[in-house]
Amino acid sequence: MSGSITEVNKDTFWALIAQAKEHPGGPSEWLMERLMDLGPEQAKKFDDIAGAYTSLAYQYGLWTAASVMERGGCTDDGFLDFRGWLIAQGREVYMAALADPDSLADAPDYRDQRFVCLPHMGDRAYEELTGREIHEDFDPARYSALKAELKQDIVYGDGIGYPYDAADALAYLPRLCRRYMPEGVSIGAWNINSLEIRAARATAQKSKKIKKDRGDSR
Repeated sequence: MSGSITEVNKDTFWALIAQAKEHPGGPSEWLMERLMDLGPEQAKKFDDIAGAYTSLAYQYGLWTAASVMERGGCTDDGFLDFRGWLIAQGREVYMAALADPDSLADAPDYRDQRFVCLPHMGDRAYEELTGREIHEDFDPARYSALKAELKQDIVYGDGIGYPYDAADALAYLPRLCRRYMPEGVSIGAWNINSLEIRAARATAQKSKKIKKDRGDSR
């Protein structure tokens, strides 16, 4: 199938991720070679798609899930790595997580980081092929259009925009908490001085699961 791919789009992006994982001895090396064979334009498309999916997964409910899976909190850099790991799990796991982060209870163990580099192979292939860093050729308008196109396929789950604390995490992510923190949920605290966090808490809705579990009014 890899030989039939001549252009990177949202479908072949996921196909390349899946094919790379069939080469457990060197999945990132295999993907790097395929992207270099396709050339710099396609390598850049791969990187743009990976970046857009990473950005679209920037959701506080998913960050809460990452904190649970990290067993005690997740930094900014840690959440970036987590989203790379999530993309590397494939389209089905990625889309399911945005619809319901608790579905990650069925995903491969987060401690297995074998495939975490896969979303970054477009960047590396492009630099190898052109001698230029990929950000030098960034096209904001093209990227925005791509991100809008990819977002159309995503169904965001109830309450995914809210930054949950440990008190709510168990109700929001019951299966995930049982798998990763069976002795009790401790996920650290959000930076309450962050204007972004304060805005999310003021405007985003909590999941209906929490309202049902705790009787929250908002």
